[in-house]
Amino acid sequence: MVGIGSITTRRALLGLLGSSPAVAVAASAPPGATALSALGQEWNDEAAILQRTKEGRSLSEFRYHNAESFFAGIDKGIVRDRCDLLYQTGIVMQLGISSHLLDVGFDDHWCARHIGLKVAKSLAYANATGFDHDNPDINLLAAILTPYGKWRNPLMREGADDGPFTARQIRCIARTLLDRVRDVTGHSRPSELSARRG
Repeated sequence: MVGIGSITTRRALLGLLGSSPAVAVAASAPPGATALSALGQEWNDEAAILQRTKEGRSLSEFRYHNAESFFAGIDKGIVRDRCDLLYQTGIVMQLGISSHLLDVGFDDHWCARHIGLKVAKSLAYANATGFDHDNPDINLLAAILTPYGKWRNPLMREGADDGPFTARQIRCIARTLLDRVRDVTGHSRPSELSARRG
């Protein structure tokens, strides 16, 4: 994974992003955009322009809550078929990671065009922007799930490796990822939000 440069914390990165209206990933970008630039070049993506907005923050919270809702079926053991479990986990992880991406200022349309259903790519962009959730298990599961739509389509998943993880391990990895999203975004869990409103 490419380093963040001189930016060592998510708070410092968000401060940098907040200090200018937009950070385009280009050769002249401020320190901290180096990792984004490297990823963009690696995947031949157009430059990402990061701009934090109230709309992005609201959409980020909505995505996080959707991720938690989809996770409930996994957590309760309702999703038992292996392919359904991988598909649902892909949805959970992609929603969770996109919550972080939207929170730091990625445009939702840019993400749809350049990331789509690629959980591993989404995770790489998230880690380049302060998500800091880089470990062998999450990286392997993200690679297995990419693109997560293959686990719904029998033709796409033919010959695909479903990986070494048990259902319990998949559940733990997804839960840890969602907890990290909550930590870095500061969003409340849906139940916590409901309790405050009630």
